[in-house]
Amino acid sequence: MTTLIIFLIILSIVVLIHELGHFLMAKKVGVRVEEFGLGYPPRAIGKKIGETIYSLNWLPFGGFVRLYGEMEEGSETTKSKRAFYNRSKKEKGLVILAGVFMNLMLAIACFSLIYSIKGIPEEVNYVMVDGIAPNSPAEEAGIQIGDRIIAIDGVEIERVDKFVEYLKDKQGKEVLFEFKQGDSLAKKILIPRLDPPQGEGAIGVAVSNYDNVFYPIWQMPFRGAWVGIQEAFAWTKLMFGGLGQMIGDSFSGKAPEVSGVVGIYQATGTVAEMGFLALVKFVGILSINLAVVNILPFPALDGGRFLFLLLEKAMGKKMKPIIEAKINMIGMMILIGLMVAVTVLDVRRLIIK
Repeated sequence: MTTLIIFLIILSIVVLIHELGHFLMAKKVGVRVEEFGLGYPPRAIGKKIGETIYSLNWLPFGGFVRLYGEMEEGSETTKSKRAFYNRSKKEKGLVILAGVFMNLMLAIACFSLIYSIKGIPEEVNYVMVDGIAPNSPAEEAGIQIGDRIIAIDGVEIERVDKFVEYLKDKQGKEVLFEFKQGDSLAKKILIPRLDPPQGEGAIGVAVSNYDNVFYPIWQMPFRGAWVGIQEAFAWTKLMFGGLGQMIGDSFSGKAPEVSGVVGIYQATGTVAEMGFLALVKFVGILSINLAVVNILPFPALDGGRFLFLLLEKAMGKKMKPIIEAKINMIGMMILIGLMVAVTVLDVRRLIIK
């Protein structure tokens, strides 16, 4: 039940931030917002404040924004300057893309918060333990992720290449490891393995010259924000690459590795066990995922609606709203079909496991 609640909260935050972008930009450019809803209809309660109804709906995730004159052309809509239909292409484009922009901002905020608290990842002049292989000499000696290697056999170790070079000829021989664990110094004797499993190394550790560095407290939010921006764009690039790979696999006959709502629910439970900051990062990644999917030039998505604007500009005239509505409806049916198919695959994977 706890996982379900966390899952619904996370999904609602990501979708609501997206819709909030449309809402705020519509207000900014002068489009009348008829309703801003939390959850999806049917409506449970609603209150009209000014010209907008703020509603709470029965389906407890996500949200929506209903704009006046968004997809219809009638006598009243045609005359009203407050109708979305009558706004300039620039204003329409800003409203359409505002949701994607807000998802990127949410991701940046999440990553910035994490780095402001955990420190700024930077190259350092000492060796950090980033991973421990199960049942390895390192694990048996009590070495943990986050420990700092000080010396081996009294030889100071400052670089990863020196670490690797020193252990190269030590398989089967005792070596004395000196390392810092938290605020304590420790010494342990290890025997590097003669024939370690592939990819694990002789003692079974992954090491690097990178650590989370802390600066004066007033600097951390700014440094965290800069690293957060870089991480957000790195994830965006990664997701576009993965999307391209998935499309390529589909055309080549391979079954694409995708997950839907069930997969996200599973991941939520796993991430929740890792703590609050892990959940914050998960929110950021999901927010970028929603932004990337929504910007695709497919009917019913924000990218598809923006494509219609570009087509109108190229043709020099407005597309009839009824035609756009029908195309978007077809696109929505296709998307729902894909969501159902992905959900079935998720459930099938669960059953097979």
